[in-house]
Amino acid sequence: MQLKDLQAYEILEKRPIKDLNSEGIILRHKKSGARIAVISNDDDNKVFYIGFRTPPEDSTGVAHIIEHTVLCGSDKYPVKDPFVELVKGSLNTFLNAMTYPEKTIYPVASCNDKDFQNLMSVYMDAVFHPNIYKYQEIFQQEGWHYELESEDAPVTINGVVYNEMKGAFSSPDDVLSRQIMTSLFPDTTYANVSGGDPLHIPELTYEEYLDFHRRYYHPCNSYIYLYGDMDVAEKLAWMDEAYLGKYEAIGLDSEIKLQKPFEKPIEVTHKYSISSTESEENNTYLSYNTVIETALDEKLYLAFDILDYALVSAPGAPLKQALIDAGIGSEITGGYDSGTLQPTFSVIAKNTNPQEKEHFLAVIRETLEGLVKNGLNKKSLLAGINSSEFRYREADFGHFPKGLLYGIQCLDSWLYDDMRPFLHLEALDTYRFLKEQVETDYFEQLIQKYLLNNRHASVVIIEPEKGLNAKNEAALEKKLAEYKAGLSEDEIRKLIADTKHLKEYQETPSPKEDLEKIPMLARSDMKKEAAPFYNTELSVKGIPVVHHDIYSNGIIYLTMLFDIAHVPAEDIPYLGVLKAVLGYVDTKNYSYADFANEVNIHTGGISSTIGVYPSVKDKDDYQVKFEVRTKALYDKLPEAATLMKEMLFTSNIDDEKRLYEIIAELKSRLQVSISSAGHSVASTRAMTYFSKAAAYKDTITFYETLCDLEAHFDERKEALTAKLKEMVS
Repeated sequence: MQLKDLQAYEILEKRPIKDLNSEGIILRHKKSGARIAVISNDDDNKVFYIGFRTPPEDSTGVAHIIEHTVLCGSDKYPVKDPFVELVKGSLNTFLNAMTYPEKTIYPVASCNDKDFQNLMSVYMDAVFHPNIYKYQEIFQQEGWHYELESEDAPVTINGVVYNEMKGAFSSPDDVLSRQIMTSLFPDTTYANVSGGDPLHIPELTYEEYLDFHRRYYHPCNSYIYLYGDMDVAEKLAWMDEAYLGKYEAIGLDSEIKLQKPFEKPIEVTHKYSISSTESEENNTYLSYNTVIETALDEKLYLAFDILDYALVSAPGAPLKQALIDAGIGSEITGGYDSGTLQPTFSVIAKNTNPQEKEHFLAVIRETLEGLVKNGLNKKSLLAGINSSEFRYREADFGHFPKGLLYGIQCLDSWLYDDMRPFLHLEALDTYRFLKEQVETDYFEQLIQKYLLNNRHASVVIIEPEKGLNAKNEAALEKKLAEYKAGLSEDEIRKLIADTKHLKEYQETPSPKEDLEKIPMLARSDMKKEAAPFYNTELSVKGIPVVHHDIYSNGIIYLTMLFDIAHVPAEDIPYLGVLKAVLGYVDTKNYSYADFANEVNIHTGGISSTIGVYPSVKDKDDYQVKFEVRTKALYDKLPEAATLMKEMLFTSNIDDEKRLYEIIAELKSRLQVSISSAGHSVASTRAMTYFSKAAAYKDTITFYETLCDLEAHFDERKEALTAKLKEMVS
């Protein structure tokens, strides 16, 4: 079957996507109005998603709750948690769902053809025929519900999304991110919390929730994406026959509206909670934020990614360094966020104080004005462009299939223009354009227009308040006590019965006949041949080398491993400090800012890490290596090796000012990491009691060391530099 034979679809465009060595196809399902984008190539890691434009009208988290609940069984696959069962017989390389500020997507990926079809079937049935209309218990379990165990017990609120968002609202970074969006887009959907505000989630009724699904989960509001090596016509024919062809297009306005520009910048102050033992001093977040046109401008989309590097993200970046030198915060972050209709650029100072606001804004303005007048560092711009282009060409997204990330990036334009899903995937011409602009004042003019003269801007201040969470919990307990006091005896008995019923529903397993409906791969559906190894053991001047001869698109990956088994247990945290220092201090021939530029001009990056390799046979046996890694195009390997040598053997570890800056910034980042991933930190700490290898991954010990070094730096600095020199020698 050929695409042209598919009468149910209209082919709107078909052309090569040369930058990805792929063919791009844009289609529309005639009857239902569904949008389809296809990227066809020889990648056997196939990707599918169906997404919906889901702009929230409030902060009850309805889009987030629906994302959870449609995955709790459907007409064809009625088990309570089909995905727990599905993964038991699946070879998927990705299986999840995500809620964004104005969209919800359901992606899957697999290298196995039958598995891929199974996953598509389960997801399509989940979004169009979920069990949420049959079982209100699904809404109560995943969204929210009142709980009452007995007549004497207090009424509480429970629910997966409700509890998840209570955790998110305790993170100052998340609080700041939400306040930035609300401040810049007060009149649009972005002012609402799509994940849900715990204060407002209990306002959502079951009928309102169902109505949201009825309206937005219709094919005419859908975005269907296919990527990889597959029979596209076969997949589209199946979608039409099984799902899309059963729907008529309806009138639905889900368009994301533009925020009207401000007449002048606005200022917002908000509180976040700290414990009674934490200090309110040096715990404020200051941010300056502006809006940058729309995501449909492909040149600005990448140009501000480059300015992010040149101004804020690069080691020694001028705006970042000016704020640090002015003593405003221990960590300067921010940068460009292009994931919304109107992208934003932010400069954020962490661990500072409210009275520094005017100084913070003055340093930003003075620094930016100086850069416009005197010009940006051209090497820094080239480094930013080359680094971004290297990542684009490499398309290495770790354990995420590249087809998935391409698909998500499609929505950065497709969501706002039906005919431009591939806008940001074709970037080589834009990179060439940006390189040409380095010798002009193009980037300086962008700073002038969008960062200095832009009135669509905000200043957001996030201040600490001791015991705010406890205060909010007390207010909630009082509110729930008043709610209970207003219930009649019959209503109390019903609430107790409902609580018991929900728990029984949750604990009752799905019937065997329902479990058997979940599609599973048989052994005959799998390849019998294992993927071959391409490892060759060599020796170069007495040094053992493992070489992997595989296709890598012209990029060579080099890792040097140094044995650190001799490092005593009490010195393990200092390995983490050394890892953070190398590449971020001056060397013999470069300042640390210039070194970062050289690295990004000639390579895809140089990094250090600590590799821990436990034995599969003996829990007490392991190997640990200090690893230095780089990646570069073949012809740039000599430059990469020279830079690695420069970093390892000539780093200036005696620079006390720079050492303190690194430690303070590292402590700040680790503090946020512990707050947002406490369960992971706790489990790793627990493992240290019976696993020697786990000691190398213990975040708590490392954090305690950083706190001690920052608080007593003057007393510890000589011992610290001596320890680092000993380790690197």
